[in-house]
Amino acid sequence: MAGGNDLKVLGVWTSPFVIRVRIVLNLKGLAYEYVEEDLGNKSALLLGSNPVHKSVPVLLHAGRAINESQVILQYIDEVWAGTGPAVLPADPYERAVARFWGAYIDDKVESAWLGMLFRCANEEERAAAVARAREALDALEGAFRDCSRGRPFFGGDDIGFVDAVLGGYLGWFGAVGRIIGSRLIDPARTPLLAAWEDRFRAADVAKGVVPDDLDKMLAFLQTLRAMNYAK
Repeated sequence: MAGGNDLKVLGVWTSPFVIRVRIVLNLKGLAYEYVEEDLGNKSALLLGSNPVHKSVPVLLHAGRAINESQVILQYIDEVWAGTGPAVLPADPYERAVARFWGAYIDDKVESAWLGMLFRCANEEERAAAVARAREALDALEGAFRDCSRGRPFFGGDDIGFVDAVLGGYLGWFGAVGRIIGSRLIDPARTPLLAAWEDRFRAADVAKGVVPDDLDKMLAFLQTLRAMNYAK
């Protein structure tokens, strides 16, 4: 297995941005050391590796730091181009489309995620954030149809860039579902995306990385809220 002592990930187990990096490392079959960070007491290694944002994830490759999750995914794909499946398509147009949807997810889905869990003062505000999330998922239903062309994932037969970016949120989607009493990716409203979610969660590269213990997730949410995280 490639990687080994040269690769280290600094992260937090619930972070969608960390999860997507770990999924792509698994997809490529790369060995790495995972270091869990304490957001209330960030390590000197994290602060020194990401002095601008002081946030996770950080990928350390041979001692050099790469920051920002989507940048990290593309770095992994380029450095280990001959290892495992490609993360981004080879065709320049399809690659641009994948990057567009990755940016869309971290614009629309991330803002709704923060609104649902961290920035809602009451149930009315949470309901509005859920509605925004589902509107974004409506657009992603169409994107999945166009990108997958009848295959299991956005990336085709294998998990790819858009799959990893969106899949990083699935742990929190489960927590939101527990709070609102219904599945966020609604099978009646977005059936293609709901089936994709089931396949993604079952994939070997996601097992042990995408959180599925909702009680633990919700307990961690209370810790983050107490720290005024994401405000």
